[in-house]
Amino acid sequence: MTARSVDAAQQLLEGLPPTPAVWCSGLRKRYRKRTAVDDVSLTVDRGEVVGLLGPNGAGKTTVIKILLGLVRPDAGDVLLLGKPAGDPYARARVGYLPELFRYQPWLTAAEVLALHVRLAGVAVPDGEQRDCLALVGLADRARDRVAGFSKGMQQRLGLAVALVARPELVVLDEPTSALDPVGRADVRDILLSLKERGVAVLLNSHLIGEVERVCDRVVILDRGKVAAAGSLAELLGRRELRLRLGEVSAEAQARLAAAGQLTRSADSFTVALPAETDSDSATGETVPDLVADLVRLGVRVHAVEPGRISLEERLLDILRGDSGSDR
Repeated sequence: MTARSVDAAQQLLEGLPPTPAVWCSGLRKRYRKRTAVDDVSLTVDRGEVVGLLGPNGAGKTTVIKILLGLVRPDAGDVLLLGKPAGDPYARARVGYLPELFRYQPWLTAAEVLALHVRLAGVAVPDGEQRDCLALVGLADRARDRVAGFSKGMQQRLGLAVALVARPELVVLDEPTSALDPVGRADVRDILLSLKERGVAVLLNSHLIGEVERVCDRVVILDRGKVAAAGSLAELLGRRELRLRLGEVSAEAQARLAAAGQLTRSADSFTVALPAETDSDSATGETVPDLVADLVRLGVRVHAVEPGRISLEERLLDILRGDSGSDR
């Protein structure tokens, strides 16, 4: 029985929920006169993708380095996979892609992966290592030396290194910074597959659209503090549905009002969908049902446009101090 299964079995016997992949409380770090991290607390559950957002200098990379034991905090506590951050067993089960990295240019991609497997102390068959290179789109470059790789190819190799030792927690610091749109889509698919396998992911990225697509929760840092945190639904609020309609009877207007808070402007109606309505249900169930009912009631539907505040807009509101309640 592996150590991982022993931990899980012990938790089941004790009737306890699985420990979070990441737990930290009250992290503080000061560099001379500058406070880089100030009372930061966060968690990342198993099988959860959490985005870390904020402007340059907000403390995101410092938090990541504290979590990984690369920087010693002045105060606060950290647990990785239920164990202290410096525990060798916990660190061996973490995959990490730093923002700035460089591999030995004289090694091939396959040799880089083999080296990091040895450093992790995990037995990963050669075929599985090749599969990892294929996963990041480097199957046909396995025997090529890193010296000839573009920035995007090196980024893909770095992701393979983070994944090759079968981690239970993956920490990615700007994983798509050098990638083209196809590469970013590939990374997005990989993150979603990790989530399906129960792997926890902590993602630091300036590409807010990517964060919005893959993350379950978001933590926003500003000047070393947590400015806001929560699920996307909690941070972004209610979603809206804008409809341009023909003549609307009283019965049809009542049906619109039943779907959510209703406002009208000329021939357009805006329905504020309930806060618990997520993107899948809003587009997969609520909207078709509403449109079908309106058509049945004799309303001509000219346009249907779902909308809500974007994560980028919400982030700017928080950072500019437009929403004092979140600070």
